[in-house]
Amino acid sequence: MLRLPVRRLIADAVTPRYGRAGDAGLDLFAAEQYELAPGARYVFGTGIAIAVPDGYVGLVWDRSGLATRAGITTMAGVIDATYRGEVRVPLLNTGDEAYVVHLGDRIAQLLVQAIPVVEVVEVDALDDTPRGSAGFGSSGR
Repeated sequence: MLRLPVRRLIADAVTPRYGRAGDAGLDLFAAEQYELAPGARYVFGTGIAIAVPDGYVGLVWDRSGLATRAGITTMAGVIDATYRGEVRVPLLNTGDEAYVVHLGDRIAQLLVQAIPVVEVVEVDALDDTPRGSAGFGSSGR
């Protein structure tokens, strides 16, 4: 089992945890309260810092229920193995109503995933594929 060192930066911060056995993401919790108006964005503190192991990345993702019920989505979310500052979660309210995030609310989920280190090699041409350079929407509806 992979270990994820977590440090509380404030005494009442909630450490990441799985909601259920078998969940892919660890819940991240708000360390502050703020009302997000429709169309507004705000960067929430979690009150924790983590040490993602070398060879891994922490990816911050939406909580699907929060996104579908209230339109609250994350806007970014790469935590590198070298970062030791507070985990902060930018949220955007895409809904039609204001949404209040309370202290201790689950606001996002953290997936810790292995990442390969790649060697970038410049070439004169890329191999052909059936898709080629067809971009957005090229696979149809």
